[in-house]
Amino acid sequence: MMHAVKSERESALGGHRFFLLFVFLLATLILFPYAEANHFGSYAFRVIGSFAILVSVYAAKIHRSLLVLAIVLAIPALFERIVLPKVSVNSFSTFNSVLTLVFDVVIVAIIFRHVLAQEQPNSETIFGALCLYLLVGFTFASIYGMVTTFQPNAFYLDPRTNLHSVPDRFDFIYYSFGTMTSLGAPGITPVSSLARSFSILEAILGVLYLAVLITGLIGAYRPKSSA
Repeated sequence: MMHAVKSERESALGGHRFFLLFVFLLATLILFPYAEANHFGSYAFRVIGSFAILVSVYAAKIHRSLLVLAIVLAIPALFERIVLPKVSVNSFSTFNSVLTLVFDVVIVAIIFRHVLAQEQPNSETIFGALCLYLLVGFTFASIYGMVTTFQPNAFYLDPRTNLHSVPDRFDFIYYSFGTMTSLGAPGITPVSSLARSFSILEAILGVLYLAVLITGLIGAYRPKSSA
């Protein structure tokens, strides 16, 4: 009896993987503005961000042959979320950032495949697509960090709206989602050609993703009848 109840709970949790991931990703996005404001905000951001990485591996339903690789790549991603290093050019930080970016791309690719594989979209499919949208925003934040690692002056921070002159991960999260949603990110400006190129690409992807994939999934979604 106990085994049956346990299996039922695991099945219910497994059926809401993307919803769980969406909650953690959204919480991470909501908390990031407070991460630099006080110690509690910083601690909460790191904890929620770390859980989001672990849940993303769980939600992606990664094949056993790739699971070890995903776990190995998740370690530097966890390190970056917990330590939150400033953008620097030392070899360790660069290598860690590259592995984190690879992890983000792998998770996005796997979840994207799961979303497209559904013939009949359900609520989990839509939450999966929403998770992808948020994950792409965080992935581009990592890309901007990589660009700045190799081109320190790739972005300009307006001293009138920033208390620091060197951009960090928080700045890139703000800039990434501002660009992807076409809202804009006052206070930070792409200067180098590479930074501007990625900014244009993210803006186009953000608009097309909402217009094509999300709209298509919601249009095809048919809630289960209670009858």
